[in-house]
Amino acid sequence: MTYPSLRDWLFSVKTFIASMLALYIALVFQLPRPYWAMASVYIVSNPFVGATRSKALYRALGTALGAAAAITLVPPFVETPLLFSVIVATWTGTLLYLAISDRTARSYVFMLAGYTMPLIALPTVTDPATVFDVAIARTEEITLGIICASVVGSTILPSRLAPTLIERADAWFRDAAWYGSETFSGKIAGKAVSACRQRLAATVNQLEFLLSQLSYDHTHPEVLARAESLRGRMQLFLPMISALADPLIALRRDLHVWPEGLDDLLGDVSRWFEEPLPTRAADMHDDAGDPTADNLRARIAALQPTRDALANWQGALLSNALWRLGQVIDVWQDCRALRALIAHEAGTWRPRYRHWRLGGTERFYDRGLMLFSCFVPVTAILAACWLWVSSGWHDGAGAVTLAAVACCFFAALDEPAPMVFRFFLATAASVLFAGLYLFVALPKVHDFAMLVLLFAGPFILIGTLIPRPAFNMMTMLVAVNTATFISVQSAYEADFLVFLNSNIAGVAGLLFAYLWTRAARPFGAELAARRLLRSSWSDVALSASPTPIEDQRNLASRMLDRLMQLIPRLAASDEHRHPSIESFRDLRIALNALDLRRSRRKLDGDVPDAIDRVLAGVSDHYARCARESERQDAPPALLATIDDALRRVAARARAQFPPATAADADAQPASRALVSQRSLRDTLHALVGLRLSLYPASSAQSPSSPEATT
Repeated sequence: MTYPSLRDWLFSVKTFIASMLALYIALVFQLPRPYWAMASVYIVSNPFVGATRSKALYRALGTALGAAAAITLVPPFVETPLLFSVIVATWTGTLLYLAISDRTARSYVFMLAGYTMPLIALPTVTDPATVFDVAIARTEEITLGIICASVVGSTILPSRLAPTLIERADAWFRDAAWYGSETFSGKIAGKAVSACRQRLAATVNQLEFLLSQLSYDHTHPEVLARAESLRGRMQLFLPMISALADPLIALRRDLHVWPEGLDDLLGDVSRWFEEPLPTRAADMHDDAGDPTADNLRARIAALQPTRDALANWQGALLSNALWRLGQVIDVWQDCRALRALIAHEAGTWRPRYRHWRLGGTERFYDRGLMLFSCFVPVTAILAACWLWVSSGWHDGAGAVTLAAVACCFFAALDEPAPMVFRFFLATAASVLFAGLYLFVALPKVHDFAMLVLLFAGPFILIGTLIPRPAFNMMTMLVAVNTATFISVQSAYEADFLVFLNSNIAGVAGLLFAYLWTRAARPFGAELAARRLLRSSWSDVALSASPTPIEDQRNLASRMLDRLMQLIPRLAASDEHRHPSIESFRDLRIALNALDLRRSRRKLDGDVPDAIDRVLAGVSDHYARCARESERQDAPPALLATIDDALRRVAARARAQFPPATAADADAQPASRALVSQRSLRDTLHALVGLRLSLYPASSAQSPSSPEATT
């Protein structure tokens, strides 16, 4: 068991101080529901200042928007309860859709607005004249709690987000170094490798939300930009290292050909990956560079096959492997440099890895599944409202509101029902704790100091668990609901039947939300993964089709983002045909197809026509996969088409250029011929990548031609 750290205790004490300050001010100013101020502190508080500020700001905006909607909608529709139920459900569903469409901290505005409106509107339908007063009071008390949480969090030993970013980046570096070493040795499968792959993707996904909070942490804009660049290159590492695995495995396992010096090179790259990260920003300045990386690149150039060797399958594989290894080294060097500059907030940086794919901003959203995820809370609210109106239960509004809150909280999850059930358990525990406080302890309290002492022990103890991801939701809900259910007022006032009836309504609403969610969404991550796969196949078909693409960078960005969403949804496995490995190959096929579309414009002769036939075959194959909603075996005819294109590219290179080493060619002065040579080599690499990704089992079989035999 891991005990709370000093940082956990500090966060808990600060949060408790802020909650008591908010409660005291609310009591002094005789606000109608001072406990809302106390509960709000526990909702918005975060161990880090930037996260607290962003959540506080967005909660205030969301509460104001939801309150305004309640004030606007209750008076004209209060006499038509069923129509009003439809309006409430539609409002909540619409705002929830906007919330899950925004993957930054800003999504909290829409989430709060979505469920704040029913929280205010539904309890006031029996007395609509009070809706304005309730809305104003809730806005005031929540704003008070927000201000107290922000002020205390910013003034008492504030914790910054930047160190957390460094901690998570360092964890990613450790996983990435191990994953790279395993790949260099030919291990791309196994539960440990698969689990590491999932962690790498999950870390990249988590950083997106974390970076959206950095601007509220007094982070310099340049540091924020570097953090975005670091995340972008971390996102590229997995596909790159996966692309490198195929030619390495083909050379080592299938062809049993391993060039002299390649083992030493890969071993040195692995050791470089495991080297301690730079401790000084000056170590990574442009002027200093990275001598280790420069040396590795020089050794890659020395191992490059000659132009004649590129005409055979072994040479093409080796050239492809070395080219991809160089890209991995460039990205790793950039990541190390960016990490050092972010940690020290000083220095200059010039990217080592440059590619046309960088700069895309598009993200992937499964709109259909998002709409269905919002449809479930909408129908839950409608059904709960119907039960409430039909039964005539006076306190039934509490059941509907908590059902709405629970369904909204977890709508974006693949499997929301287990979390809704945990919400139910936390609320049931809160009712018990609140009852003990209200009817056993509070009658003996005569002043605010005694109340603080009475709350201190349990609330501080519970608060130490809030920073921990495993306990965050449960403990936060216990703290918030307990503070709410106690309903502290300026004078002691408690009625057991009223307490029991109102709180049973909330527990019943959560139980209903759990049962409804379990029935409406019995599927889990499997459905989301299947939809992601089908969508990715459609984009691969688009990448290889002759259809004009407005911005290839955004298409590449969308496919990469979708892959990062898919990997954590796939269970760890030791299979070589695991969906995560196949999905990396799908991405490589799409990117290679885009490379071919770009390079064919620079080529002449019969090569462009051969490339067009390859692209048409790839597009047809993946369109069929998307149409059948199932991965299909690549047709043998496409392999022959790729081999034909490989032979034509090799023949074109031999006819146009005299024998020379690749290193000599790179050293020649720039010219039109050199541009054509580079285009031919890029085309060769893309075709080799397509062949390896589509037909990994055929890597030992060289393209059938006397000119290309091994």
